[in-house]
Amino acid sequence: MSRFQNIIDSPPDAAFSLVEAYARDTFPQKVDLCPGFYRDENAQPWILPSVAQAKKLLHNDPTIDHEHLPLSGHPALVSDAQRLVFGVEETTTLDRIASIQTIGGTGANHLGALFLSKTLRPANVWIPDPSWIAHPQVWEQLDSSTSVRFYPYFDKKDHSLDLSGMVNTLRNEAIENDVVVLHGCAHNPTGIVMTEEQWEEIAAICAKKSLFPLIDLAYQAKAKVATQLERLQRSEITTTPSYGARTVSIILGYENIRRQWQQDLLHMSDRMQVMRKRLYELLTALRKPGSWDHLVSEKGMLSLTTLSRKQVNILKEKYHVYMLPSGRISVTGLTEFNVKYVAESSDSVIKDTAPL
Repeated sequence: MSRFQNIIDSPPDAAFSLVEAYARDTFPQKVDLCPGFYRDENAQPWILPSVAQAKKLLHNDPTIDHEHLPLSGHPALVSDAQRLVFGVEETTTLDRIASIQTIGGTGANHLGALFLSKTLRPANVWIPDPSWIAHPQVWEQLDSSTSVRFYPYFDKKDHSLDLSGMVNTLRNEAIENDVVVLHGCAHNPTGIVMTEEQWEEIAAICAKKSLFPLIDLAYQAKAKVATQLERLQRSEITTTPSYGARTVSIILGYENIRRQWQQDLLHMSDRMQVMRKRLYELLTALRKPGSWDHLVSEKGMLSLTTLSRKQVNILKEKYHVYMLPSGRISVTGLTEFNVKYVAESSDSVIKDTAPL
């Protein structure tokens, strides 16, 4: 008898299952709107010119070796990232910021959650509804004494931020030391971001109720904290990979390459906004029911449609247009060659499945 015979199979990951299904699909007009990373004008991966320049410098540097990085990561990357994120240069201010290099977004969330669960011991972690799928999963793998709970974020009626639901939930149900997960920008999956005034309102609630905000900045007090993070890092992975860290450090450290990187960012953001506008214009011209203004007001690469799971599945099976079961799309998958097809396919599905 196996000791593992009672282990329950985990359901397949929705996103990666779709990646595999898309790769097997031989339909010539197939469209992939799933990935949460940038695609170019031909829906292909894009190596930023600034990254290409940095890699060339790195490859030509005879002093580069393969020694382990410090537990906190590549020193230049960490310090440059602090300045980039927090916008400060004063040493006294930077000394109050504990930073550490991790492995990807999930690694950063996991290390932060692990640290907070061991120090604050929160009764609850509050996650926006909806949110990135990894957010609840990270916390569910930790100490079961912390309950994963959700606060309203998305108002389906008018495709906007449910600020009143968010505020009321945190005011009335969150308790001292609870952790509140917030998206720093380009909320996943909705693309809806809070205004400065709304951030101030949530910050005031966190301060008044002694809630701890954990901000996931996916697209963009020190002393004891830094050493504890290093200790946890040591028990998890020891040190982070150096190649990517050195590449980013060169980009941020060389003024000419940094300027190129800023141009690269503008190129990507401009293309995404053009695709948002094109999809909005096409859907509006097709007279699809409802307002599509949110497509041009949201930020970043993601948008949450109001398509049902049934409609999403029909789009995949009949039209070979792939998106997550939630109806989330990545606008970087849209190009001038497929945006009309996506709009017309979506229009057909909605009309075919509309209630009589």
